[in-house]
Amino acid sequence: MKNVHVAGVGMIPFTKPSQAEDWDVMAEKAVRLALADAGIGYDQIEQAYAGYVYADSTAGQSALYRVGITGIPIVNVNNNCSTGSTALYLARQMVASGAADCVLAVGFEQMNPGAIGMIFNDRKRVMDLHQSVQEEIQGVAEGVPFAAQQFGGAGIDYQQRYGIGDEVFGMIAVKARRHAAGNPLALFRDPLTLEEVMAAKPLYGPVTRLQACPPTCGAAAAILVSPAFAARHGLDASVEIVAQALTTDTAAAFENRSMMSVVGYDMSKAAADQVYAAASIGPDEVDVVELHDCFTPNELITYEALGLTAEGTAERYIRDGQNSYGGKHVVNPSGGLLSKGHPLGATGLAQCYELTHQLRGTADRRQVEGARVALQHNIGLGGACVVTLYRKAGAS
Repeated sequence: MKNVHVAGVGMIPFTKPSQAEDWDVMAEKAVRLALADAGIGYDQIEQAYAGYVYADSTAGQSALYRVGITGIPIVNVNNNCSTGSTALYLARQMVASGAADCVLAVGFEQMNPGAIGMIFNDRKRVMDLHQSVQEEIQGVAEGVPFAAQQFGGAGIDYQQRYGIGDEVFGMIAVKARRHAAGNPLALFRDPLTLEEVMAAKPLYGPVTRLQACPPTCGAAAAILVSPAFAARHGLDASVEIVAQALTTDTAAAFENRSMMSVVGYDMSKAAADQVYAAASIGPDEVDVVELHDCFTPNELITYEALGLTAEGTAERYIRDGQNSYGGKHVVNPSGGLLSKGHPLGATGLAQCYELTHQLRGTADRRQVEGARVALQHNIGLGGACVVTLYRKAGAS
């Protein structure tokens, strides 16, 4: 298996649905930015993986044909909220296996306002198993968005285990906005106080409206290359993907009556464990993290799933500021989904964009000093989880 380098990244500002351009226009812009960042032409791309959830089949072709019509394989990817990182995973596999030397991953989404819901209401629910287990554990709250019930339930699950207060979750939202102040691509950059977060409209369990990511539209892209291709064309090979794992649910997720398991805690832990083992790098060596903070409870439980802090210690990790600048890890320096928003197909590649700039040392006001190892976590209910470990080339 070959090493894989991130040669170029591109991302457009995430926007409200009412302000967004068409999905193919957004995708084209992100791809052109990634090509310019890498310093290559589209004619050098050998394969492409296009991730999206809310578009028809072959939307990837429609978007990429705006950049070039070159006859290359284009694969359309849909893996719910982990779609973007799944496209990245497939692109990395092609380069690592030697099947291609230069592969593009792009993710885009044109979303509707309001909470995510079912698109096809004339057929069986896609996540029928997950929802059935939720109904057994905590019932159904009429009028409350499905995802808020799932992730809010995970927060209740954690509280019942470890006895933390609602405000601990709120502190994550405050941190997210503080970090987003330095990110011109984030939708929400104004600071929040803990009092404002806790006084917002309650959604479910400990979650208030300001602890849920907003629906947004956007696109991001990455170009992955082999070391030989980078050397041959004089490309920036300073960021390397050293390990990556994609996991799905096991039977235990539905048998142990835990909402934390239902929303993917077990998948996240398994993926992280695989990545650390493959890279011979532990969580204490990670400097910067972009993780899937669709709701604040998911960020909190993911600290422990990724091994950033021991099980049952997330409250102390948060209160001591170990999740921010000057702490043990800087988590979501971009502001995360809570501040950027969550255009489903683009999210995983937006995380790649942020971490690539962090390891290059080009993240401007968000820069994590001395960042050498970066971890990415992107999860989708249904379910799939992708964890990716990046390293600054030459770092040990």
